Amino acid sequence: MSFETEQKELEESLEKGGAPRPGDRPGERPGEGDRRDDRGRRGKTYFKKKVCKFTVHKWPCDWKRTDILQKFITERGKILPRRITGTSAKFQRKLAKQVKIARVLALLPYVKS
Repeated sequence: MSFETEQKELEESLEKGGAPRPGDRPGERPGEGDRRDDRGRRGKTYFKKKVCKFTVHKWPCDWKRTDILQKFITERGKILPRRITGTSAKFQRKLAKQVKIARVLALLPYVKS
């Protein structure tokens, strides 16, 4: 299909009913195209608000509790950031300090191999 015929079809569809829909474009099947709402967002994305586990569950942030500290460390031994865990800034600072103490005392590994 040439450019001129595509342009004519597009103009005809504009004359008929306004803006082209995804199925109206030449070479595109009905039902194809991205599914965006009127504001340009894709689909419905809901997320649960992250809460600080130390304040909600009253967990102690201590180097002796390696079972709790390991929940905030990746498989490779890195400390997870706040935006992933939902930890408050106050407890994230305490957590980092306690993880480092536990590493020095060989309770937690520096790097897991």
